[in-house]
Amino acid sequence: MIIELKKNTDSATIEKLAQRLNAFHICNQDKNLLITSASVKELASELEAHVENQWVFANDMQLSSRSFLNETREIQLKEGLSIGGKNNNTLLIGGPCSVESEDQIRSASELLKELDLSVLRGGCYKPRTSPYSFQGLGLEGLQLLSKMRDEFGHLIISEVRDATHVEAIIEHTDIIQIGAKAMYDQGILRACAKTQKPVMIKRGFGTTLQEFTQAAEFILAGGNSNVILCERGIRTFETKTRFTLDLCGVAWLQEHTNLPIILDPSHAMGYAYGVPSLTKACLAMNVEGLIIETHPNPAKAKSDASQQLDYNGFRTLYNELQPLAECLGRKLK
Repeated sequence: MIIELKKNTDSATIEKLAQRLNAFHICNQDKNLLITSASVKELASELEAHVENQWVFANDMQLSSRSFLNETREIQLKEGLSIGGKNNNTLLIGGPCSVESEDQIRSASELLKELDLSVLRGGCYKPRTSPYSFQGLGLEGLQLLSKMRDEFGHLIISEVRDATHVEAIIEHTDIIQIGAKAMYDQGILRACAKTQKPVMIKRGFGTTLQEFTQAAEFILAGGNSNVILCERGIRTFETKTRFTLDLCGVAWLQEHTNLPIILDPSHAMGYAYGVPSLTKACLAMNVEGLIIETHPNPAKAKSDASQQLDYNGFRTLYNELQPLAECLGRKLK
């Protein structure tokens, strides 16, 4: 249940009510909200004097539900750039899977600057399946990304692998990425709830839609309303592609949640040849963002070499997406 308290409710009363109901307290657009478990369906009569409004839910998808907020949340990324709400922006996020060197990440920054795109991606802490694979440059990579932001003006997105470096990711990035393998890590989720920076959660490859949105609830209930969902493919019986991009699930999320959605066709497909066509299908879903991996020489990439577009391929894709975006009334940013 979500409970909106009357405006004259004092802080001592709010604290007492939150303790009694075992509820989260957040201030949302000057409204004091208490969020309890969805198992609470009604309030004791003596509490009703403090209640302005209330919402009852079938499950713990509450703050993220369109039953609570029947429009996509607008998330301000910087002055003059936001996604969600009533605008029609679609981010085209580009950059390599991993930050490998200053020359490499600079070349990616130059590419985005050439195309007038806003967000640079690059992994610094890599959650690799094998301990013998490239694990990322860590803090050095984050510092390189920060340097590129200072030089080129890009927003930076990078992934937090575990709770040991979440504060470094929060400090150096403009959008915090919680990866598919980390979305259940409550240490990460709770740390991201304490900041107001946008947080993009990637769906785990064995995660249900309800589990996915409930991960977002940890951040929303902790006081950070700037949450984005990212579909990057789920594991199915198919073995000829890396994962299966769940566009049916995306349609469900658009219908039932109020969170902006970004799609990651690079990880879903796993092979560069299929990324452009899949990206066009993603854009046709009217989503708020696309995240495409690109590398100056994919064959020599230290991670996910097979799925990264070279720069000419990325330019071609950008040019092919423009008329589709115009048909949909969207703007690539």
